[in-house]
Amino acid sequence: MRLLAKFNLIFTLVFGAGLAGAGYISYWFLQRNAREQVVQQARMMMEAMGSARAYTIKQVKPLLEADQARDRTFLPQTVPAFAATESFNYLRVRYPDYEYKEATLNPTNLRDRAVDWEADVINEFRNHADRMELIGEREAATGRSLFLARPIKADPPCLQCHDRPKGAPAAMIRRYGTANGFGWKAGDVVGAQVVSVPMAVPKSMADAAFRVMIFYMGAVFLVALIVLDLALVFTITRPAARLSAMADKISLGDFTVAELPVRSKDEISALADSFNRMRRSLERAMKMLEDPGR
Repeated sequence: MRLLAKFNLIFTLVFGAGLAGAGYISYWFLQRNAREQVVQQARMMMEAMGSARAYTIKQVKPLLEADQARDRTFLPQTVPAFAATESFNYLRVRYPDYEYKEATLNPTNLRDRAVDWEADVINEFRNHADRMELIGEREAATGRSLFLARPIKADPPCLQCHDRPKGAPAAMIRRYGTANGFGWKAGDVVGAQVVSVPMAVPKSMADAAFRVMIFYMGAVFLVALIVLDLALVFTITRPAARLSAMADKISLGDFTVAELPVRSKDEISALADSFNRMRRSLERAMKMLEDPGR
């Protein structure tokens, strides 16, 4: 095997092992980074839903209360949880992989009733009153899912509708009945805002970034291999080939070959200089053998 081929094989093996190690670490880092990016997006969406709740409480509800009293009707658009959920449904047009729910243990609107795993999240907030956010993963019907949750506490405005049925608006009772959504206590954690997203989302983000990274690393490897090959040809293999050709001719008794040029002080140049001296010594010895009287 030629020297250049050996070098390419060694370089490929070494770089390949390094690339495999770097790829493994990079993939893990990209997965973690993508997961954190998804969590940050979920936090932004959670803040957006909090803004929708605040907007409903401060601006929408005061405007519609007079209409509700006049018409003796109940408009769910005045309920912060309803407003946030409906707002997120519009947001899902752009972000279909994300889900939002105001999961509640005892809701008025049964679509908000917490399922088993959501109830576990709510109880976690109940058992740890200082916890304001919970991030976790769970197994869903469509695969593993990432969720971000924040507690919902019953404050005095909530108790106007959720304390006792007789204190709730009659129009709300007519719409939802008295079986659910009552008995809340001030300060209690009654539910949780939950944003969920399939783990396939951060995984696909990491996979896309990993493919781009591997492409560029492969391109860098190819360019580096070409540059190193050229450097090897001009600094090692070509001078070595000249030495080999010169040695071959001298071994056949041809001393007409020109000496190799010595332009630097590296090992190849030192070898060429030594070979030139050996050639001159061998040439003198041959002449002495041909003319013993000299």
